[in-house]
Amino acid sequence: MNLSIRRFLPLAGAAALALSAASVTFATEIYATNGVAINGYDAVAYFTDHKPVKGSDKFATTYKGATFYFASATHRDAFASNPGRYAPQYGGYCAFGTAEGHKAPTEPQAFTIVDDKLYLNYNDDVAKTWRSDIGGYIKKANANWATVKAQPSP
Repeated sequence: MNLSIRRFLPLAGAAALALSAASVTFATEIYATNGVAINGYDAVAYFTDHKPVKGSDKFATTYKGATFYFASATHRDAFASNPGRYAPQYGGYCAFGTAEGHKAPTEPQAFTIVDDKLYLNYNDDVAKTWRSDIGGYIKKANANWATVKAQPSP
């Protein structure tokens, strides 16, 4: 039996490509963990309850490729009818990180609402820094978002 290794090289190459593709981090516009935005917290509740409220997969909708959970059908429907009103700025990535020119994950409790827009931060300490010059950081983040949005997700 004369088996040539050349017959198997295309298969090995395909397997290596598949494995390397699995480790690639793609750029996504919405920060999501396992496809779920805001760690499963209700985006509308930040505006109605003025605090993070855990959502449920029973009340879910998709926006820009991410799934958003809500505490009620009313909140889900409000979001679905006007996601730009409720979705966090900069796709839910850290607002301070965006101002600094990079994507960073966020924690649901590290939030600020400014001019009826939701901003999330990496953690409470970063949120304190963010709050020290919100206007300046928003200006920087707005200028950076187009570039930051194209970066690989953290």
